[in-house]
Amino acid sequence: MKIKLINKTASPSLGVTKRLQKRIVNRQRLSQRLKAYSLAAMIPNFTTIMALCAGLTSVRFALSDHWEMAVASIILAALLDAMDGRLARMLGSTSRFGAELDSFADFVSFGVSPALVMYFAALHRLNGKGWAVVLFFSVCMALRLARFNTRSIEGLTPSWSQAFFVGVPAPAAAILAITPLIMHLEWKSQIFINPILIAFVMVAVGVLMVSQVPTYSFKTVTIPPKNLSGHCADCYIANSECI
Repeated sequence: MKIKLINKTASPSLGVTKRLQKRIVNRQRLSQRLKAYSLAAMIPNFTTIMALCAGLTSVRFALSDHWEMAVASIILAALLDAMDGRLARMLGSTSRFGAELDSFADFVSFGVSPALVMYFAALHRLNGKGWAVVLFFSVCMALRLARFNTRSIEGLTPSWSQAFFVGVPAPAAAILAITPLIMHLEWKSQIFINPILIAFVMVAVGVLMVSQVPTYSFKTVTIPPKNLSGHCADCYIANSECI
């Protein structure tokens, strides 16, 4: 009887404790949701989306033979891609959602768009072989990003990866792929848009992407906080002009 009496008197306090714990958990979940929709969390993701839009816009310019703007759009996408991760770390808003969004945006902006731009510029003259080069480059980009994501999740990155990438990173690969077109626009020479030369360059860049070659990372390069807002504004204005 005494044991039953003790249980009856203890049960109300136990119920109050459970209710308090439930309220605390609900408040924590609400706080996490509000944090996900805060301005600090949205700025890096918005920068990633702008990079995605810039990369896709390069295809539009290529279809209308505006090659200078197509090149500028891909370079702008690379600049924005370099900013989104830094903004997320600086604002304390890194998230798995942002990482996945960045990976998908990189594939489109640096794996698909440059390949299509170079196909419309010269590779179409090789017919099916030119399209095979486009597919090879895009597949190598997908494999490179999948390897990067897997290693970052499983913690299998090499010790030297703090200062170097494993293989050529996505933005650098995109710029290397369009380098012949940039040289053609600069010096007006048809040699640089020879489809065989472009095919060789794109295959070589694709192999470098999936290789184990260490590539220097500019992660350690810092932008002074007083200049950060100006750089962000310049990139957004440039992206608006391209679109």
